[in-house]
Amino acid sequence: MENSLLQNWDKILEHMHTTFSISDVSFRTFIQKLSVYSVHDDLLTILIDDTSIGDSKSFIEQKYSVFLSVSIEEITGVHYQLEFIALSELDSKSMEQQKEAIAPKKRLNPSINPNYTFDTFIVGDNNDFAHAASLKVAEEPGESINPLYIYGGAGLGKTHLMHAIANYILEHDSSKRVVYVTSETFTNEIVEAVRGSKNDHSQSLNEFREKYRENVDVLLIDDIQFIIGKEATQQEFFFTFSHLTDSKKQVIISSDKHPSTMTTLDERYRSRFEMGITVDIKAPTYETRMAILRSKVDKEHIQIDDSILDYIASNIVSNIRELQGAINKVISFSRLCAKEITMDLAKEALSDKINPNMKRPITIDYIIETVADHFGISVKDILSNKRSSNIAYPRHICMYICRELTGSPLAEIGNKLGNRHHSTVLHSIEFIENKISENDEETIKNIDVLKKKIDPQ
Repeated sequence: MENSLLQNWDKILEHMHTTFSISDVSFRTFIQKLSVYSVHDDLLTILIDDTSIGDSKSFIEQKYSVFLSVSIEEITGVHYQLEFIALSELDSKSMEQQKEAIAPKKRLNPSINPNYTFDTFIVGDNNDFAHAASLKVAEEPGESINPLYIYGGAGLGKTHLMHAIANYILEHDSSKRVVYVTSETFTNEIVEAVRGSKNDHSQSLNEFREKYRENVDVLLIDDIQFIIGKEATQQEFFFTFSHLTDSKKQVIISSDKHPSTMTTLDERYRSRFEMGITVDIKAPTYETRMAILRSKVDKEHIQIDDSILDYIASNIVSNIRELQGAINKVISFSRLCAKEITMDLAKEALSDKINPNMKRPITIDYIIETVADHFGISVKDILSNKRSSNIAYPRHICMYICRELTGSPLAEIGNKLGNRHHSTVLHSIEFIENKISENDEETIKNIDVLKKKIDPQ
């Protein structure tokens, strides 16, 4: 995250310059003199070069901190808490001493975000099973579910759940040795350990193995898909994985793919992934999106009409990160303009994200949600094993439309609709095709209406 921040810093400042219409004079005088001083978890300290412009810290904090925060999140996708320090404040101390003075209290597990807990996780039809499994693991690490494999697209809450598990375990048993690591960090450490061993530092690999095998009670690895295909890293990971699970130590893994779709993954490894429980997080349903927005509004202690939240929830559908970025931008835009949040203001603030002429991408998740809404049932009902006619019939139609409008493989459709076998999907499609060939008016009308809802021309 820090590397991304530093690499994109100039882009962030320029985005702030143009998006919030900061004059060229103010930009050159105040904004260009800002730089990253330190990053600790989600706390970002900004250094103000006040040597040529005098005491401006208070002014910059009050006038530009919100703009900067929004711009950082827009470019990096990460929300930071900001604090500022002036260059003149560093004169009396060395840079290292000052950095220690302004750093937050060091946690025993600095890689784990304390803000990501089960209490702050919004549960909906799209993630309730993943939430339940994660809570079970947190309550009984290494006992009932091992490993826990969480998969889903970017920005849907996988990392939040992993940190929530870690925070819960540490809160209830501080003696537990909990390690959270991204696949990138894990890979880099393996590379360094192997390189060290080749350079006659025979302890390097042993130290790595001791860190991740002997000194761990709970290991959480994020974005495991980036390890797959890198032979040395993959092999070392699975030795570690096997050692921990055989020792009844808890392993939690996240990925953007189901193990069965990882074509480059060895079958013996795939079966080890699936020996625990595999849970997926889908795109948030409309109800979940509204709950997320209301939670944010409550947290900010502001009033926003439900029609405005509905506008955002109905148009920002792909993931939670974009949804949170949208409501943050509306709130910041309101504060910038010193105006009440109205529908017109929200539309203006989100004009770059929500374009009325922009065609919405048609996905299986979107079709499921639309079909559920059309028939007055929940997404959970469609994904369930219920066989009553008021559930089974919409499910048949849903599978048929998914095939018609997305052209996705039967296996993918079945996986999205409750992990069903491709033969079940084929049966549903043939069932609806027979209804159409028999000129069943209800079926033909339902499909026609749904297609227009999903893909309005």
